[in-house]
Amino acid sequence: MEKNLSGQTAVVTGGARGIGLGIARELDRRGCRVALWDLAFELFNPETAGFEPALLQKVNIADWDSVQQAYAESVKVLGHVDIFVNNAGINGPVVDTWEYPLEAWDKVLAVNLTGVFYCTRTVVPDMRARKTGRIINIASMAGKEGNPGICAYAAAKGGLIAFTKGIARELAGSGVFVNAVAPAMTETELFKQMTPEHIKTMTAKIPMGRAVQIEDVAKLVAWVASPDCSFTTGFTFDVSGGRAVY
Repeated sequence: MEKNLSGQTAVVTGGARGIGLGIARELDRRGCRVALWDLAFELFNPETAGFEPALLQKVNIADWDSVQQAYAESVKVLGHVDIFVNNAGINGPVVDTWEYPLEAWDKVLAVNLTGVFYCTRTVVPDMRARKTGRIINIASMAGKEGNPGICAYAAAKGGLIAFTKGIARELAGSGVFVNAVAPAMTETELFKQMTPEHIKTMTAKIPMGRAVQIEDVAKLVAWVASPDCSFTTGFTFDVSGGRAVY
């Protein structure tokens, strides 16, 4: 494994499990020191995770003060932050829009979109001052296509893609790159909550015939975070097995 991120530092939100944990593991493998932000670490085990994070920081990204405190602690431990991965998010209920609970809509938007804004607004000043940095937002195919029953989630992820484009243009030329990654249905522990019929239906939409694996997302994120991705900003990379062709 090429240690092309050796000496760099990263923060991964929602890093205690699932896609976030996979991303953090891959960054660590490539030589990066990684801090994990999450709401709960009870199930996190460095032995099963396969690496030892530099910091485990409990943080609610939908709360401005919590983000400020977490960032200050991360900088204290890491020295600075080279790579910031906005991965934390929630699905929300599967309900038609005209029956969607108001509080659920507010929470999904608060975590999946406003939380990314809070984190990005917090880390950008230092990155601009250092004239270097990579921000990677984990979006979703739902943000491109719109999925019935989860309009709040789709709206938040669509907003995240637009946010990525806008701030990337604001930062163009500053040395700070902002990109997004949009996976199709990914095989995580959430599969246990799905029926075989639902999994089969969703997988059938993917031309390559399988669900996205966590490693598929993690390896792409690691490349986008690396010096090899040298002239792309404001872009959303699909991890869809051919499902997206635009």
